[in-house]
Amino acid sequence: MARIPGWTALAAAALLVAGCSGSSGDDEESKDDGRPPASAPSSETMPGLPASLTSQKLDWNSCKATATGPAPGGDWRCATLKVPLDWAKPEGETIGLALIRSESSGSSDDRIGSLLFNFGGPGGSGVDYLPPYGPTFAKLHERYDLVSWDPRGVSASEGVRCRSDKEIQAAESVDTTPDTSTEETTFLKDAADFGKGCEKSAGKLLGHVSTTDTARDMDLMRHVLGDAKTHYLGISYGTELGGVYAHLFPKNVGRLVLDAVVDPSAGTVGHAENQARGFQRALEDYLKSTGQDPEEGSRKIADLLRRIDSEPLPTSGGRDLTQQLALTGIVYPLYSKSSWPALTGALEAAEDGDGTELLAQADSYNDRDAAGRYGTTTHSQRVISCLDDKERPTLAEAKARLSEFRKISPVFGDSMGWDTAGWCHDWPVAGQHETPEVSAPGAEPVLVVGNTGDPATPYEGARKMADELGKGVGVQLTWKGEGHGAYGSGSDCVDSAVDDYLLDGKVPQDGKVCE
Repeated sequence: MARIPGWTALAAAALLVAGCSGSSGDDEESKDDGRPPASAPSSETMPGLPASLTSQKLDWNSCKATATGPAPGGDWRCATLKVPLDWAKPEGETIGLALIRSESSGSSDDRIGSLLFNFGGPGGSGVDYLPPYGPTFAKLHERYDLVSWDPRGVSASEGVRCRSDKEIQAAESVDTTPDTSTEETTFLKDAADFGKGCEKSAGKLLGHVSTTDTARDMDLMRHVLGDAKTHYLGISYGTELGGVYAHLFPKNVGRLVLDAVVDPSAGTVGHAENQARGFQRALEDYLKSTGQDPEEGSRKIADLLRRIDSEPLPTSGGRDLTQQLALTGIVYPLYSKSSWPALTGALEAAEDGDGTELLAQADSYNDRDAAGRYGTTTHSQRVISCLDDKERPTLAEAKARLSEFRKISPVFGDSMGWDTAGWCHDWPVAGQHETPEVSAPGAEPVLVVGNTGDPATPYEGARKMADELGKGVGVQLTWKGEGHGAYGSGSDCVDSAVDDYLLDGKVPQDGKVCE
């Protein structure tokens, strides 16, 4: 299966909302409201980088519409940042990163600087995601310029498309929990074909889209924006990016918040086990909320998935609901407790032989519109994670672990277990590390926020991230809630703690719990 993307449910919904292009060379007028520019390149030097990078001035213009919708309008402006294609050769070829910004709404005297956002994935478009979040960040906006970007290999920043829409839909019929040797061969061939498509699309960029590359991009972004320190809110995969940044540039760490935390100690297999555990836990919480016994309810859903594996369900649109699409349709509503009623209706319809509602959930998750067009988030996610991760389990190794995965989750275990072999099978470039390095001795405190009911990034990862950042650096805040992520999810306790930290530098006590 396509690995579970790690962005928030709200951000996933924002795929349907307006974004802007990263172009800075159009004829539209730059913002001119009588205020001085929010920032300009600082006088700080960045050793080893040419002046063409360190002295560049961003040309902020009105954002353009994208394939996902109209331009955001209002105070949102877009620009392009030049970064090295290869950070080992900073004077060589460059690529452009699409940025979006809204200047702080308060007085210039109260302005702290830029607040960077990464909404996860990897592969989520910050240019598309940030504007819909504007009301959520209104308080922060008073003192910060809100800034996000499409990381390299994502959307408007040299985005990678590995398959056509027709090929994506055809691949949905591939059995991702193969039952025969023929299905195993097809499963691996499909994985290898995906990698070849990515290589054809990305070319030499394929070896330069790692999280480390993006962390280095962030520091150049900080410098060009005119900030002495990096202030940052990273969600889900964005927490891994934040941890890697803190490791590489501990002296440049300002106020960093990591919410919905990826376990930095987990490799490919550990990450799959964590997600199987997290989604099973969220499913059981959902089942309890409907008055069902979690064990019996899980068994019932697993039986449904096995039946669909043998005979896909019909839908009102004429497409069949396969086992993988059904599983995706179950996963998607687990990202937010507000979506649980929709899951109930979809499961009831599927039990009655109609896969329409589960397919609709899967299509939303897969970013498929009514015309059959697919987004590219999962393409970017795969090229980034397969460059990051060195671990490449074989088919035999994955099969040997299936019983362990089934013990963790009778519903999600099979798919997660098989995915460890298929995700980066026969990938064109080698992975970089077993696990990311996030230790950041000497950095300012980093606020790490974990949610006990998080399905995609289980709560245990928050403590591990805090510990690996180092003593006096990682500070953990816990929310006993449901859904992917904590900030902006309905807890005044969490929101106040995060706001106090970002706005006033007030660090909560390590281990603080919000009920």
